[in-house]
Amino acid sequence: MYRIAVIPGDGTGPEVVQQGIKVLKKVEPAHSIRFDFKEFDFGGARYLSTGQTLSDDEVAEMRNFHAIYLGAIGHPDVKPGILERGILLKLRFDLDLYINLRPVKLYPNVETPLANKRPEDIDFTVVRENTEDLYIGAGGFFKKGTPDEVALQEMISTRKGVERCLRFAFDYTRRRNRKKTLTLCAKTNVLTFAHDLWDRAFREVAGDYPDIKTDYAHVDAITMWMVKNPEWFDVIVTTNMFGDIITDLGAMVQGGMGVAAGGNINPGGVSMFEPIGGSAPKYTGKNVINPIAAIAAAQMMLEFLGEGNAAKDVENAIVRAVGKMKSMSAGQMGYTTTEVGDLVADEIT
Repeated sequence: MYRIAVIPGDGTGPEVVQQGIKVLKKVEPAHSIRFDFKEFDFGGARYLSTGQTLSDDEVAEMRNFHAIYLGAIGHPDVKPGILERGILLKLRFDLDLYINLRPVKLYPNVETPLANKRPEDIDFTVVRENTEDLYIGAGGFFKKGTPDEVALQEMISTRKGVERCLRFAFDYTRRRNRKKTLTLCAKTNVLTFAHDLWDRAFREVAGDYPDIKTDYAHVDAITMWMVKNPEWFDVIVTTNMFGDIITDLGAMVQGGMGVAAGGNINPGGVSMFEPIGGSAPKYTGKNVINPIAAIAAAQMMLEFLGEGNAAKDVENAIVRAVGKMKSMSAGQMGYTTTEVGDLVADEIT
């Protein structure tokens, strides 16, 4: 029995989460697994009604679950930053979800904007540090609103935070057992303090993993090579800010936000899994949004829970389902949101 906290969230979040749960319920009898889902109303609608985002007691309750399944957070009537800081970042920091894990995998029959690239060319993972860097909110204003205004936002990296991210990345590369190559993405030629720490720690930790090949590339080079030669990469480990940017590029490389899923991981605690595409409010209630990313997030959750066979079954079902779809774009799939969920669920064996 796995207890799963479900946060459907805003916009199309509830629609895609519903399809993911549909698939997980089909997994239950097929793999002798049981799920106990409990839904929470965190999101824009609650904030507009009550002024509340996420309390400390609610975060504490999340610790009692095996995993968190998130649809999307983001409401057009809420000022940008309120929900992101009050819910998403609070969960990341308070639950110490220090790894953001983003597989970049092109499924067969999914169109990539990269010419002549095939599924075997696009299959890598980005390990993003998730609780430090510019996102911790260190900084402030001086003389705000005047011609002399100064704005400061500090980039902060700790040895502990960097090293635990690196060790996760090395361990993940070993388990993935593909090319067994880990590439550090940073900017050591300009960010000569914080990224010097990353570079030194990377080289030192590598000594404990003699079976893993190591490589380094500046972030600007990474963005070029992800487009030109994505087949070069196996696992990329990087900072919070750079990871935020290159994983969105990765989503486009693999066919768009409709197929991109991610995990916010605490290897020793509860972790959170979500589609990357956001709440897409313009599609809310139209039953046209692509739920594949949300289903892939459920597949990642199964893998994290140690249910590898079930996770592989869901991944195979996704591959077979997308093989029947006309497009990954909302409204152009050839199926409704609900019907895509049915396609995947029907493939679970």
